[in-house]
Amino acid sequence: MSVSSGASVKLPGDPPGGRRAVAVWSIGVAVYFVAVIFRTSLGVAGLDAVERFHINASALSTFSILQLLVYAGMQIPVGLMVDRLGTKKVLTFGVVLFTVGQLGFAFSSSYGMALASRALLGCGDAMTFISVLRLGTRWFPARRGPLVAQLAGLVGMAGNLISTLVLARLLHGVGWEAAFAGSALLGVVVLVLMLLFLKDHPEGFEPAPVPSAHKGAAFVRGQIAAAWREPGTRLGLWVHFTTQFPAMVFLLLWGLPFLVEAQGLSRGTAGELLTLVVLSNMVIGLVYGQIVARHHTARLPLALGTVGTTAVLWAAPIVWPGRAPMGLLVVMCVVLGACGPASMLGFDFARPANPPERQGIASGFVNVGGFTASMTMLLAVGVLLDATGDDYRVAFSAVFVLQALGVSQILRLRGRAARVERERLVASRVASVHVPV
Repeated sequence: MSVSSGASVKLPGDPPGGRRAVAVWSIGVAVYFVAVIFRTSLGVAGLDAVERFHINASALSTFSILQLLVYAGMQIPVGLMVDRLGTKKVLTFGVVLFTVGQLGFAFSSSYGMALASRALLGCGDAMTFISVLRLGTRWFPARRGPLVAQLAGLVGMAGNLISTLVLARLLHGVGWEAAFAGSALLGVVVLVLMLLFLKDHPEGFEPAPVPSAHKGAAFVRGQIAAAWREPGTRLGLWVHFTTQFPAMVFLLLWGLPFLVEAQGLSRGTAGELLTLVVLSNMVIGLVYGQIVARHHTARLPLALGTVGTTAVLWAAPIVWPGRAPMGLLVVMCVVLGACGPASMLGFDFARPANPPERQGIASGFVNVGGFTASMTMLLAVGVLLDATGDDYRVAFSAVFVLQALGVSQILRLRGRAARVERERLVASRVASVHVPV
């Protein structure tokens, strides 16, 4: 399989792209947009959830941990489903599940009911992003892969923006039930659009029928094992693991309490800083996508540079005596905005390492990385806050342990993955040469 290099030449068998591709892909991305709104809605409602369900920090973190646990656990099964069933069917299942989950969360009267609703939401959410990645590869030329993936992530962050700007105001304007139930209507809207207009692939670019030998549990196990053996898949997982979780943890749950309780900001100001993270993510996503589309070798420097900068700016407010100055918090939030785009680079390592029939599985492996790290960090912060009497300096220091683990694995795998990728690139170029008879 060829590697996206930003070349202007269209590869044989590439989808055509164009306006039709943009229109169909936009419907799939709209589904992901709504899923992110639902996923991140708890980030602006964390303090309200504490009061509504009478819970402590550890119990609050359990909401997001369970949601991400279900999400991460579903990634490989969802990858298999996408490879076998196609995008439209999997997205349909996902929309129904996350809409029912959001509606159930709106009317939950107990902590247990609310947990079950968030688990259902996480199950539906898990079916969206891998499906959207597959939709992009089916409708756009391979050289557009990095940019299309970054744009999908950008739209997802726009969903986060809706949570921080709109849902937060609705929550404090119309109340818990009306805000969450009203937002669930978005799921109905995208479901109708998808059923009417979404197609798995352009005409004339249907995937080859699955051979009878490529069915059954033994073949599935072989595909999973083959994807995992690829160093590019594992490198992509660790890139995603190391880059995504600081911003995810900050936006999903602990950013607002940290800014309000540890830094003494008002809810309004804290919400503006969370919005800044999202806006920064959207801008940096466009920049990273353009850079990688033109210079594929920039993937690893961008990822490691993002990790290092994030570590420095995460540490600064923690070690600052007293409350950190607003300027420092602003810079920290701008830098956290790079975490999402950097995590998308993980898919750009796995994509060229696997054939088309394993793209869903490989993407599932990569996606497990960041959400596993986020889940671990969410739990660690909650437990440490309860153990230390809400000492955010200690609780937030846990981020450095996961970053160190991730960087060590990236450095271990980078050479092997680069060597295999170069060999396949050379082989694909040789295979594409046609000598006239």
